[in-house]
Amino acid sequence: GRQYIGEATSMGVLATNMYDFILSSHMLEHTANPILALNQWTRLLNPGGALTLILPNRRYTFDHQRPVTTLEHLISDFELKVQEDDLTHLPEILLLHDFQRDPDAPDPESFKFRGMHNVENRCLHHHVFDAHLARELMEYVGLKFDSVEECAPHHIVLLSQKKINSD
Repeated sequence: GRQYIGEATSMGVLATNMYDFILSSHMLEHTANPILALNQWTRLLNPGGALTLILPNRRYTFDHQRPVTTLEHLISDFELKVQEDDLTHLPEILLLHDFQRDPDAPDPESFKFRGMHNVENRCLHHHVFDAHLARELMEYVGLKFDSVEECAPHHIVLLSQKKINSD
């Protein structure tokens, strides 16, 4: 009966172990600190609760020229407490963004302007995922990995579960 609008990395207003199911669709790549977001979502899940994560498959998107982010990089962002206003990846994004595959980015200059204001509009993909990284990430944050599937036209769908014995 309530709607909460807030930052995925800062969900302290919501009680621990409250939800049986969380769905995130094409959002985690827009987060500067994915491990922090996943830790928040895991905290919200009841033991045994499910997390369904849908990510863009870089091979079929405007990110196809960018390298897949490493788990080590995501861990570093978490340990360094990277905030949502971070623009560390903007130079790489501008260099490797395929504008032919992005109808919302008509030209490099307007895309750069929009990217410089990313904290307000969340247009940038801070990180680039593939199925292997998605699975590694779920296991790193302590979720029980169930399955991962690449689905047309450009999705990676990952199912995981909060372990019964975790908090």
